[in-house]
Amino acid sequence: MSALRLRTRNAPQARIDVASLNPARLGQLSLGVIERLPLAMGADTLNLGDVFTVTGTPGDRVVIEGGDGRLDGVGAGLDGGTLVVEGDVGDYAGSRMKAGRLEIGGGVGAFAASGMSGGLMLVGGSAGDNLGGARVGERFGMMNGTVRVAGDVGARAGDRMRRGTIVARGRIGAAAGSRMMGGTIWTESGFGDGPGPLLRRGMLIGPSASRMLATFADCGRHQLVILAILSRYLAGELGDLAPKPISGPVHRFAGDLATIGRGELLIV
Repeated sequence: MSALRLRTRNAPQARIDVASLNPARLGQLSLGVIERLPLAMGADTLNLGDVFTVTGTPGDRVVIEGGDGRLDGVGAGLDGGTLVVEGDVGDYAGSRMKAGRLEIGGGVGAFAASGMSGGLMLVGGSAGDNLGGARVGERFGMMNGTVRVAGDVGARAGDRMRRGTIVARGRIGAAAGSRMMGGTIWTESGFGDGPGPLLRRGMLIGPSASRMLATFADCGRHQLVILAILSRYLAGELGDLAPKPISGPVHRFAGDLATIGRGELLIV
């Protein structure tokens, strides 16, 4: 498959903002112009060609060969096409992503998928704090789209999340779904301490929680049709990466009753 390939020359000496590496934008440019695009590194500005060796064919697919945890904003604002990173990336990956496909082979830093409103983000490693969470000064976190993480997730995933779906094969840290207003967070390995603080609406799904908040009401065990519908949807979105469908009843807790309490935590 033809693609524009960006190979990192050396490990970055400081954090670099690579949010401009959007397939829709780069696909309209020649290799020479791409090499001269500016990238911010702290207070300094570098040419893209100073950081990456540029080869291949510009189009709707961009591959970054050799990721690094100091590459911030990978896939930020992505509005189409496919962006693949063969390694780790830094903070704000997929931030404000609107459409397209973002594949990261390694881990991501903090605030990945913040403000995401569409598209599919696949993380092959673990994710830092505030996955899909609201950044400082912003009203909402994730607003739509689908994120799948193969590893663990840090604290406060989905903070002020409004819509969309986060699926983690690993464990999700403390205060998952904090101030959440809609959407779904599903962990296949369990939640940390106190999931759902100030949860207004939305659904948290997992096999366990290290500690439950006292402001969640035990509603007993239920067979929920919505879980079968959600499983079919995720099978269509993620294929073999989707979590196994839930069979049988689940233990439902309603909360957070410290606020309007219309969210739910399902222990499967």
